[in-house]
Amino acid sequence: MSDRLPLAYDYPVLGAFWTVMWVFLWIMWLVLLFRIVTDVFRDRSMSGWAKAAWLLFLILVPFVGVLVYVIARGRDMGRREARHAQEQREAVDAYIRQAAAGSGPGSGEVEQLTRLSDLKARGDISEAEFERAKEKILH
Repeated sequence: MSDRLPLAYDYPVLGAFWTVMWVFLWIMWLVLLFRIVTDVFRDRSMSGWAKAAWLLFLILVPFVGVLVYVIARGRDMGRREARHAQEQREAVDAYIRQAAAGSGPGSGEVEQLTRLSDLKARGDISEAEFERAKEKILH
């Protein structure tokens, strides 16, 4: 019976530590790789050819590609991430304002008055027509 089944206590603690460390580093590298790929697509100042070149570099030599990208463009990654978060926040705020404006009592009147005001501002209706239509909406 030389084919023993390895037990948990046969695995040294230092070996378990190194295994956990390598798994952690591998996951951290994957997260960084996907953040870089996202950053490449998010960058508006980079041309399509430059994006394709960076992606090809990241695919062919991934470890070196990640390291070179972080060194060359890492400072601006944070700025682009902050700008994207700000744009997302503004979009959510605009949606909330739009939803709140459209759900209260009298919201149909507000919407009609807004459209009426836009028509007047473009010059499609006269001041007298605007006042008559406004009176109809409000009464």
